[in-house]
Amino acid sequence: MDQKHTVALLGATGKAGTYILQALLNNGYAVKALIRKPNEYTVSHPLLKIVPGDIKEPETARQLIKGCEAVIAAIGPRKDEPLISSLSTVNILKAMGEFGIKRYISLAGLNLDIPADNKSEANKAKSDWMRQNFPDAVADRQKAYDILVKSDVNWTMIRLPWIEQTDERRGVTIDLQDCPGEKISTTDLADFMTGQIEDRTYLREAPFVASL
Repeated sequence: MDQKHTVALLGATGKAGTYILQALLNNGYAVKALIRKPNEYTVSHPLLKIVPGDIKEPETARQLIKGCEAVIAAIGPRKDEPLISSLSTVNILKAMGEFGIKRYISLAGLNLDIPADNKSEANKAKSDWMRQNFPDAVADRQKAYDILVKSDVNWTMIRLPWIEQTDERRGVTIDLQDCPGEKISTTDLADFMTGQIEDRTYLREAPFVASL
């Protein structure tokens, strides 16, 4: 397979990120993966380059994104650590601007609200529960979305239901106003995110994506 573009990946060690990394490599992309503890990371591949550091540091964002054509962020709140959604978005966008990179793909929960939403009562209840129990995390992700909206990059923020860690490939269903399913498999998610690098259907939008 001919090598494609180089993609910067955040969250490569996470529940979804491990599958996204594999999908990128399987599809011929070179990957620069940000790893906070590289001495403990055992994955290797000819197309994989490890970048040590923390995305909270602007210089780390620069080192990660330099030489890439797209950025995928599959990161979420870390237990007992400061929130990173909005700060990481600021650092990523600054580095993207410096190096002239336009494509940015990230993840969010179904609780993220945008003006065009028309959520079911069940999904509204789930969103309300998240806001009541994790108000700071929800607000930080909402702030990250607002930062993207004001930017000039070609972003896509993918909103997800419960993530099921499985190799099963079921296909996805997509909706711009409400989440169309209860779960998404990590394999389906990885396939969809990898496809978004070249797909221009959802530029500057936040689609809900679920497995069939």
